[in-house]
Amino acid sequence: MLDKPIDYKTWILVADGEKALFLENVGDGELPNFEIRRVEEHENPPAREQGANKPGRMSDAGSGHRSAVEDTDWHRLEKERFAAEIADILYRMAHRGRFEKIVIAAPPRILGEMRQHYHKEVVARIVGEVDKDFTNHPLDQIEKRLAA
Repeated sequence: MLDKPIDYKTWILVADGEKALFLENVGDGELPNFEIRRVEEHENPPAREQGANKPGRMSDAGSGHRSAVEDTDWHRLEKERFAAEIADILYRMAHRGRFEKIVIAAPPRILGEMRQHYHKEVVARIVGEVDKDFTNHPLDQIEKRLAA
């Protein structure tokens, strides 16, 4: 997964669009031991529960027909909003000196959204990225998969 082992005191962010785990490796590169330092959760019901209106319709030019318009995916928008919030939390933590190095693990879409919002202080401290979702894995499985 990563090119090199996760060093002692390196932080690990494991996130998706609804949950973020901030972990710290209190072990070493060969025997990682992740401890939870912070958990952020964001309630995000399915899009069908968030939309209040029926999908829109639009008249086709000159044909007398009406075409459906794709409804807004509120669930995806909330995931993107949460990714931006996580990037802001990372900035505040980096600015306060909470971590010197961090590894980010998130699904590709969330990882891409967070990248758009990283501050240069955070970018300078990122030592690795993994484009996978580990948020629902037990801590020992996260350790094993990131150390492999």
